[in-house]
Amino acid sequence: MNSSEIVRLRLHNNGLSHSPFKSATDAVSHLGAVQAQDFAAAKWALGLRIKDSTDEDIEKAFNEGKILRTHVMRPTWHFVVPEDIRWMLELTAPRVKTLLEPSNRKLELDYALFSRSNSAIVGALQDHKYLTRQELKAVLANKGIKTDVQRLAHIIMWAELEGLICSGPKCGKQFTYALLEERAPKIKKLNREQALAKLALNYFTSHGPAQLKDFSWWSGLAVKDAKNALELIESKLEQETLDSKTYWFPAHEEVTAPKSPSAFLLSIYDEYTIAYKDRSDISETRDIEKMISMGNALTAVIILNGKVAGTWNRALKKSRVEIRLNPFRQLNEEEQGTLESEVTRYGKFIGLPAVVVK
Repeated sequence: MNSSEIVRLRLHNNGLSHSPFKSATDAVSHLGAVQAQDFAAAKWALGLRIKDSTDEDIEKAFNEGKILRTHVMRPTWHFVVPEDIRWMLELTAPRVKTLLEPSNRKLELDYALFSRSNSAIVGALQDHKYLTRQELKAVLANKGIKTDVQRLAHIIMWAELEGLICSGPKCGKQFTYALLEERAPKIKKLNREQALAKLALNYFTSHGPAQLKDFSWWSGLAVKDAKNALELIESKLEQETLDSKTYWFPAHEEVTAPKSPSAFLLSIYDEYTIAYKDRSDISETRDIEKMISMGNALTAVIILNGKVAGTWNRALKKSRVEIRLNPFRQLNEEEQGTLESEVTRYGKFIGLPAVVVK
């Protein structure tokens, strides 16, 4: 195995190189969880993996609760399917709560207050009521609970981590919250060992070849727990070592390189770019790390033949979407043509003509 084969297999296992899925549910279920703090970008991430899908299709699946959005790992927002959300929260939420403790103390948030806020939120959302963040803020204020921006964010996140609430359908352009018990069926619980095994197999099947530290980072699990999880499923995976790094991945048929350059317009938070601790296989010069460190300043990346090759941004106009491509090097004619095909693909996804602008 070499670096080229690693990125080729990742593109395949991630569902990018051949768009194998039929629905948002299929794509999210395969990937396990899809980072989704940037909602529009997360929809596009799914759209890339679902044949002939549109932004409207993904939005509909979200509003109908076929995919849910909640804080479940690290912590940040992720899309998960209803069938997975409960066992995944039970597995990952305790560590997330521990990570939040210093911030909670600074914000004067304790278990007594969370008990009050949880009770108020659950009561307000009963019987399929869907409330926005500002509406929940008013509910909490009526109970005498202070809710500046940071406190409100932590209070709502805590209710998510407790498995009480998750995303509801959007109300216009605003997000709402709903009771988890009304959005996700209660299924047979997994014990901790079963949950560890399921999460690990899900990750390495959809993100491999990947290292143990990649899985630990993606899942938010302590290294010891991540190692235990991998040991539970290692007989179901293959492994190879390259430059003293051990990679784990599912058994596969030979995945050949495409005849023409492969190109993708990805979010920096796409699972292909964000879901690894070690990103050197897709960016030897650490360009991706620099961009991630810049937060919202650079949120979209060009991928050519599996490697980070530049950035892109969009400007939504009334009758079209303008795409600006910023490659790190001069592109040849074939590479430029392939990228422009992806621009057209993006336009079809969001339902607007897409043009490249200088």
